[in-house]
Amino acid sequence: MPPMDNHLPPRHAKPRNLAHAVISYVTDLIRDGRIVPGEKVPSEAEIIQALGVSRSVVREAMSQLQATGVVETRQGKGTFVLDRSVQPMGLQVPAEMRQHDVLAILELRLSLETESAGLAARRRSEQQLARIRAALDIFLAQCDEGRNNAANDTEFHLSIAQASGNTYLYDVLSHLSKELLPRARALLSDLPRDTPDVFIERVRREHEDIYGAIARQDAESARAAMHTHLNNSRERLRRALEAHAART
Repeated sequence: MPPMDNHLPPRHAKPRNLAHAVISYVTDLIRDGRIVPGEKVPSEAEIIQALGVSRSVVREAMSQLQATGVVETRQGKGTFVLDRSVQPMGLQVPAEMRQHDVLAILELRLSLETESAGLAARRRSEQQLARIRAALDIFLAQCDEGRNNAANDTEFHLSIAQASGNTYLYDVLSHLSKELLPRARALLSDLPRDTPDVFIERVRREHEDIYGAIARQDAESARAAMHTHLNNSRERLRRALEAHAART
C-alpha cells in the first residue's frame, strides 16, 4: 500500500467528529483509487498512527462504513473494500430519455443536493473544503474562457456530496452524474441559452453562494443556496421547453 502521509490532515487539526474524520480518510482512499474493491483498508494500528485517534474512534468509523456497505470485516483477516459497482437504489437509465425525464431528474437533484449541501456545511473538513474550492475555481475559469465546463460543474457538486459524509447520497448523485446527466444535456442541446455574460454572472453568483455557506459551516444557508441554484435551473429549463414547444 502507498504511504498514507499524502492524505493526512494536519496533526493540529481538531475535527468536529473524529469518527467522521476516519470515514472521510478511508472513503478518500477508495474514491482516489488508492485502495480498490477486494483490497484491505489500513489496519486499526495504521489509522491510529496516521490520524492520531483512539481505537474506539476507529471502530466506530468502521462500524458506520460497514453499515453503509462500503467495507466488510472478515474474522481474522481484516477489513476489505466492497464492490459497489451495482447501480444504487435500482436507478436505471431509460432506453429513450424524454424532456419530462430531464425535469424529473432535476426535481430529484433538488431534493438530494439541497440536503447534501447542508450536511457538507456541518461535516466538511478543511481538505474537503479545499477540494470544493478547487473544483469551483476550475469550473468558473472555464466558464470565463467559454469552454465546455459540464464535467467541472459535476465535480463541484460531487465534491459537496463527498463532503456530506453520506455515502448513499454520494453514490446516487454520482450515478446520476455519470449515467443520466450527459444524456439529459445532449437532449437539451438545441434549446435557447442565456447570453455568455448573463450565464457567467449567474453561475458565478449561485455557485459562490453555495461555497460561501459551506465554508462558513452555515447549514441552513447552504441548503437555501443549493435549492435556489437548482430551482432556478429547473425554472429556466421549464420556460425554455415551453418556448420551444410554442415554436414547433
